[in-house]
Amino acid sequence: MRILHVLSANFFAGSVAYAVALAEAHRQQGHQVWLASDAATLPTAATVVQLPISQRKYKQRWRNIQALRQLIKEHEIDVVHAHSRAASWVSYFAVRGLMVPLVSTVHGRQHMHASTSLFDIYGDKVIAICGNLAEHLREEVKMEPGKIAVVPNGVAFADGETSPPQPPSPKKRGEPDVSKPNSAVGSPSFLERGPGGEVSARMAFIGRFNGPKGERAVALFEHVFPPLLREFAALRVALIGGELDHLPVAGKTALAVLQAEFGERIEVVGFTTDVPSWLLKTDLIIGAGRVAIEGLGAGRAVLALGEACYAGRVTEATYATAAASNFGDILARQGAEAVDWQLVLREARAFWRQPGRAPAALQQRVRADYDLAAIAARVLAVYESARMKKAVPDFMPVLMYHKIPDAPLASKHQIFVTKDNFAKHLAYFKSHHFTPITFLDYQDFASGRRSLAEFPRRPIILTFDDGYTDNYTNLLPLMQQYGYRGVLYLLGDFDIRYNQWDADFDPTEPRADIMDRAQKQAFVAAGWEIGAHTMSHAKLPELPAAEALAEMRQSKASLEEALNTEVISFAYPYGALDEGVKALAQKAGFTYAVATDTGGLHLEDDRMQIFRINMFPHETPGSLFKKTATWYRKYYRWKRGK
Repeated sequence: MRILHVLSANFFAGSVAYAVALAEAHRQQGHQVWLASDAATLPTAATVVQLPISQRKYKQRWRNIQALRQLIKEHEIDVVHAHSRAASWVSYFAVRGLMVPLVSTVHGRQHMHASTSLFDIYGDKVIAICGNLAEHLREEVKMEPGKIAVVPNGVAFADGETSPPQPPSPKKRGEPDVSKPNSAVGSPSFLERGPGGEVSARMAFIGRFNGPKGERAVALFEHVFPPLLREFAALRVALIGGELDHLPVAGKTALAVLQAEFGERIEVVGFTTDVPSWLLKTDLIIGAGRVAIEGLGAGRAVLALGEACYAGRVTEATYATAAASNFGDILARQGAEAVDWQLVLREARAFWRQPGRAPAALQQRVRADYDLAAIAARVLAVYESARMKKAVPDFMPVLMYHKIPDAPLASKHQIFVTKDNFAKHLAYFKSHHFTPITFLDYQDFASGRRSLAEFPRRPIILTFDDGYTDNYTNLLPLMQQYGYRGVLYLLGDFDIRYNQWDADFDPTEPRADIMDRAQKQAFVAAGWEIGAHTMSHAKLPELPAAEALAEMRQSKASLEEALNTEVISFAYPYGALDEGVKALAQKAGFTYAVATDTGGLHLEDDRMQIFRINMFPHETPGSLFKKTATWYRKYYRWKRGK
């Protein structure tokens, strides 16, 4: 894919670091990448084009728009990714009228401007970096929920570990005061520098020193650091990440007082490009956003303090809530929460009385959730989604069938269409110029492996659940007669040979046989897509998360191995799902997941909950017309409210 990143990089902010890391990750994966930026050079091997994106005078904006548009046409860019409001503004007009999607990453709360109301400057898809930000965009900005994807900033975690921290000794009565910079008494043994030059008792505030975070720093200087430094005589405090000249006046005064009392125990580092090495030399980190993520990923303890709130000591119990706020930087609603500085002090003091690393399980979870390669893959899926929604803006029908018997069945579930009636369905699709495709086909177009110029004018996806024997005897020959292919959702357990989830629990439900391996293989040979349907037809929301994940993962692996085919889509048994199950489906490695009569207005509104239309025994030409119409999904939501 050919990707253009647009960013206002007049200083190397966290959003710029993220954009550069993402661009480099995609470049290393084989994609062609360009960056349009204020800076002439950036730490990436991708092509950098210097443009004053951050300059907002209208004449310069117009020049930026023209330059970007020329760049897009010259290099046949597939997707534009903007990383700031200024970048989104010029990118929106640069792609206008072109079949090139715009994706914007929103790193913080958005102020409402006239341009927000007049134009949807954020483009086709919007990446919110945390849950609170997504809620803000939905509820306050009134952005269409289907265009928002929650994808955090990816981090290339540094390797390395230092020895476990030891508690800095509290000062005893009558003990020499080692807090004085000119004390003649040497440091305690655990303060001696190790081979890597590390100091074992260090806490650090890492972040900017201007704006709201500068105000947080001032409060730390006044209310938190002094009592800690007095109580723990071996403790040092490092100030990292910004120019201290940017501190408010009160902060400069408070810092001078700290330095006068504690001397070299206040380590003024300021801006550095080597934050990872400082993380490894620090035991307790105070920070938000990327700082908190990298700190936890390095196994360090973190007090999540950002410009919006204090999210507290990050533990396994508080992690999800802290992550939703980007570790203190973003609230879902307007305003900022007052910080209880005595609580910050108590939690810091509790740490130093019993110091330790972040639990291994928490460290592993953070590394998995924010891993740069995994995040790059998720962002690429957003690009594909934006590309397809731009190219295929209308609702695409995905139909759900089960059994195709010779004659009607005495079943209360009515999940069958007889062979003769199904033949009429196929004749209808043919006469109305529908082209059946699979999710594998769709993904080829989304990823750029096939040209969008070849995408069918009237696409339709025909899906069949469970793999009944009549699919082999009746369905496959009929589909081959028309030159059609579909998606067959199968159980991963090949020993299940009948509908035991129905027949074993309801004596009135007739037994229906399931195909054997050779019959299923015939569908693969005919060019069909095979999708997963769990191992045992389990109702996933009723299972523990680990068991539900295993049902999905194992079914995918089993089908891929047994049938020698790629499995990228999943069907929820009974159509039963919730947000947790959807997240597990994505974790299990599926690109698409189909529901039953629930989902977005467009396939790309939610790839993990694709609206699928139930097909019944007595469909008529009128019902087939309705169920395959571009307006059907909106009609269904209006009529059923879901």
